[in-house]
Amino acid sequence: MGRPADNNGAVDESLTVRDNRTGKTYSIPIKNNTVSATAFKAIAAPSKPGERVENETPKGLRVSDKGFLNTAVIQSQITYIDGDAGVLRYRGYPIEQLAQHSTHLETAYLLIYGTLPSEKQLRLFEGEVMSHSFVHADAEHFFRSFRYDAHPMAILTSAFAYLGSYYSEANPSLQGQKLFTARDKASLGNMDRQIFRIIGKATTLAAMAYRIRQGREFVTPPAGLSYTGQFLYQMDHLGQKDYKPSPVLEKALDVLFLLHADHELNASCTTVLQTGSSLVDPYSAIAAGCASLYGPLHGGANEAVIRMLISVGSPENVPAFLAAVKRREKVLSGFGHRVYKTSDPRSFIIRKTADEVFKVTGKDELLETAMALHDAAIKDEYFVKRRLAPNVDFWSGLIYRAMGFPLDFFPVLFAVPRVVGWLAHWRQMMLQEDGVKIWRPRQIYVGSSKRDYVPFDQRPLVQGSQVEPLPVPHSGMSKRTELAEFAGKSKL
Repeated sequence: MGRPADNNGAVDESLTVRDNRTGKTYSIPIKNNTVSATAFKAIAAPSKPGERVENETPKGLRVSDKGFLNTAVIQSQITYIDGDAGVLRYRGYPIEQLAQHSTHLETAYLLIYGTLPSEKQLRLFEGEVMSHSFVHADAEHFFRSFRYDAHPMAILTSAFAYLGSYYSEANPSLQGQKLFTARDKASLGNMDRQIFRIIGKATTLAAMAYRIRQGREFVTPPAGLSYTGQFLYQMDHLGQKDYKPSPVLEKALDVLFLLHADHELNASCTTVLQTGSSLVDPYSAIAAGCASLYGPLHGGANEAVIRMLISVGSPENVPAFLAAVKRREKVLSGFGHRVYKTSDPRSFIIRKTADEVFKVTGKDELLETAMALHDAAIKDEYFVKRRLAPNVDFWSGLIYRAMGFPLDFFPVLFAVPRVVGWLAHWRQMMLQEDGVKIWRPRQIYVGSSKRDYVPFDQRPLVQGSQVEPLPVPHSGMSKRTELAEFAGKSKL
């Protein structure tokens, strides 16, 4: 059946909806293959007799989309993903070509400004980013205020928020709401300055979080090294003369950074934009993104892969593990993706990068287990039917482990490059022609109708773990303190 057309032969780009409650028909425009959610507010029906006061039927329909499975909140020119075909492109360029020919900072320029730079433009961008890698001397006191066993993501998240306190010129709360939305030369220049600072200092902050855990002094960013080379130097230099990181590891980390630079509106990027829509300073928005990335369903996924492989133990245990996964007794980490319904295109590039790393580090002891799990899962009808193919996290964790990074540092290695994508989307949102509108989603209220306050002696007893707080076990010290206070009161 062909598409309906008007009398002039033009296709009617609209959606016709009939509300069977009222018999009314509505025409909703279709633009860029989307319909406006607010258009459904016109589809209203009168309340029925006896319905609760909070019934919102007369106020029009709302679109229910738990987890934002099919809700578009912004128009973007940055990253294109076709999950069914396994396609990922930055500004139109296939990720495979960029991983082979580009670098992380060149790709960062592409993501932020929309085009591949000329040689002069790239040198300027790299120079600005690298020159902004230094942090204020007072930052040492901030980092040393954390416990020795603090999680590095907690440190990094706090550090980005702390960083914003140094730059009042980057805070719209202090300088005015149009600080980054004015679209003039001053606004663009101020925005670029913050982008340079955040990308440049991201590796320094991450390295400082790493050195805290190691009990080592901080290292000043060296000159003459690449972005990832400088990062490795700051983490690992212990005073050796003419020290330079391994070029193989430096290149591998650059490829991993490039692959992780952006991935459309994932949870952390959405968090950055949601936070940024209030016109907060970019440092606070980036800190919010780090907090979102911290979760095991997002940035902690590659760490979960390693813990899974450790729990499996050896290749001969793979069949029993997969059987437990099918029984929902175990979780299969590193397979499947919210967006990709076929293979994650980044996984093929990372697999090749892993081979290069293993040549110099030696094969990780978990590699054979990983290969056995990989080969068994991609051939198993249960996982194939559910489209659970290996994703980027399956191999990246093995590479980081082979490089010698501790497990809890893996999310940091994800956050540092993803800062680029966050900033690209933040900049794009600030420069929208129709301005920035604060993101304020709606809920579907299903709670109680109006209730009058009831005194203690008239309230029914309601118990259960879902409706009352559970008692928390206290330390021995707390118990002793409570007893001491009780004893003191009893003497009065």
